[in-house]
Amino acid sequence: MKQSISFTLNGKPVTVEVEGNESLLTVIREYLDKTGTKFGCGLGDCGACTVVINNEALRSCMLAVEDVVNKTILTIEGLEENGNLHPLQKAFVEKDALQCGFCTPGMIMNAYGLLLKNPTPTRNEVINGMEENLCRCGSYNRIVEAIQLAGIEMNKNF
Repeated sequence: MKQSISFTLNGKPVTVEVEGNESLLTVIREYLDKTGTKFGCGLGDCGACTVVINNEALRSCMLAVEDVVNKTILTIEGLEENGNLHPLQKAFVEKDALQCGFCTPGMIMNAYGLLLKNPTPTRNEVINGMEENLCRCGSYNRIVEAIQLAGIEMNKNF
């Protein structure tokens, strides 16, 4: 049975008419046309579908959309502001941490959640915080460097 689900997506209130048990990933991609969030494994293991919900990085493939009623969700599309890339996005470009790009949105969103909790993580803290996001291209060293660079840049703004 369809139900009306409301939440905030990338700073804007949205309401969708969906089956409540549909995954948040499906709703984001299919109903709201935010395709930066990727379907990877469908099991929450790869991290390609990571979004930030109420400032916590979570796997959208593992959440029913009815579980996000009245919550605030941020996708990769919501990080840029007024056409300007977020420091994390800039750092991924600068450090060439993108390669094929499939994992990148999930990596960036997981890193964003990490940096919200720990603005200046050590290399080991980044590695531990990102260990459940998989990159088939093996860009891990550049990803770690990008996250640390972004943390420095983000702290300059505060």
